Amino acid sequence: MTHAEIDKLVRGFIVDTATADANPRVQEVVVRLLSDLFKAIEDLDLSPTEIWKGLEYIAESGATQEIGLLAAGLGLERFIDIRADEAEAKAGITGGTPRTIEGPLYVAGAPESVGYARLDDGSEVDQGEVLLMQGTVYDSHGTPLPGAKVEVWHANLMGNYSFFDKTQPDFHLRRTIITDADGRYQFRSIVPAGYGCPPNGTTQRLLDLLGRHGRRPAHIHFFVSAPGHRKLTTQINIDGDEYLWDDFAFASREGLVPPIERVSDPKKLEGLGLQKPYASIDFDFRLNAEKAGIPPAEVDRHRAAA
Repeated sequence: MTHAEIDKLVRGFIVDTATADANPRVQEVVVRLLSDLFKAIEDLDLSPTEIWKGLEYIAESGATQEIGLLAAGLGLERFIDIRADEAEAKAGITGGTPRTIEGPLYVAGAPESVGYARLDDGSEVDQGEVLLMQGTVYDSHGTPLPGAKVEVWHANLMGNYSFFDKTQPDFHLRRTIITDADGRYQFRSIVPAGYGCPPNGTTQRLLDLLGRHGRRPAHIHFFVSAPGHRKLTTQINIDGDEYLWDDFAFASREGLVPPIERVSDPKKLEGLGLQKPYASIDFDFRLNAEKAGIPPAEVDRHRAAA
């Protein structure tokens, strides 16, 4: 079939059969996506078996909760961020901390504290490296933002996240920190490990067929928000990781790889009750003011809640 014939066929399937008022936006999207799919099937001469195996793959990805992982691995989530960057630049919004992907592993409801929080429960201190991370949340003019919300979450030394990994306590390595009167935050944790897709999962199976790895560098996720400002979704990568600039999820960005200082001062170690050096990261967040007429920075999507 020609593309024009396919367009006519899809309109016959979706538009001409409507017997009640349709949602115009939903109808527009379905017609476009279905037309593009039919054209791909025709152009690539996909067999019925290939089509059904594709549908089975999508169903399995959903059933095993890997759709979010697949969206990251195919670049869809990064593409969404690119479009958001372009929309903000067109509206004259520039200069804030770079955004990058949220990923599928946020959990709402982490305990709140003001100024400081400890994320880990101490169970991995001997195997890993203690981390202190601190900084200030600023507005676009460089003014500190007291009362800003810094939500932080990351993996343990096995590359696993609490809630999804039932061996970890609730909200392990997850906290919400409200910045103090000077707009500052600090947390203590452990330096996280990088990790890969489940080796036998649907995402890694597809990546194998594409000749790609499924590894992520060690990283720490953040939501940063304040009244009157655009919510920031971002993450920092741990400098020195093997996959620092080879992230299967395409989330590595300039400006999101802060230097790490190894602290060995005996007085500082004593103050933390430590016997060995720890890692320290300074990182400031800069939020842009909210502006009418562009898509909101807050994304409405399903998220886990404990």
